[in-house]
Amino acid sequence: MRQAQVTRNTLETQISINLNLDGTGKSALNSGVPFLDHMLDQIARHGMIDLGITAKGDLHIDAHHTVEDIGITLGQAFTQAVGDKKGLRRYGHAYVPLDEALSRVVIDLSGRPGLVFNVDFIRARIGDFDVDLIHEFFQGFINHALVTLHIDNLSGKNAHHQAETIFKAFGRALRVAIEHDPGAVGIIPSTKGTL
Repeated sequence: MRQAQVTRNTLETQISINLNLDGTGKSALNSGVPFLDHMLDQIARHGMIDLGITAKGDLHIDAHHTVEDIGITLGQAFTQAVGDKKGLRRYGHAYVPLDEALSRVVIDLSGRPGLVFNVDFIRARIGDFDVDLIHEFFQGFINHALVTLHIDNLSGKNAHHQAETIFKAFGRALRVAIEHDPGAVGIIPSTKGTL
């Protein structure tokens, strides 16, 4: 079973995550940051993973620590759940449009953290949400999931649409990368023999 439960407590945040990589797209999200919950739901639904997240953070300051630490904790849960990566496709990519917006996400379960983030949001905030925190979320995730992730927003005139296409494409790309490859059962998808 590719599942994990991770709790991370700091002086700034207390976070609990339940993750099932072989789920049906169900989510139960209570981060305290409504826009982030909306984006995390996209990951669950489009990644076909079950995701439960509860978080309490220092939101009286701002959402930075909460968003970043959820990314970190999700990365830790992913590392536990995905295991040794035997028999997986390893690579995944997706293009996702939403009206005028289009994003591409490419992921490699490489065992090495790497993030390329080419997104120029058309405004700095979506409601009360600071769009800079999207980069922080994915940086926290890749640092602990040990994946290489390329995120490119190719077009968009609405910041909400830009963000939503990124998270949907991430979920779709992740779904492909963690799929079992029937032609490579029990094989680590690397010439090194490890990821």
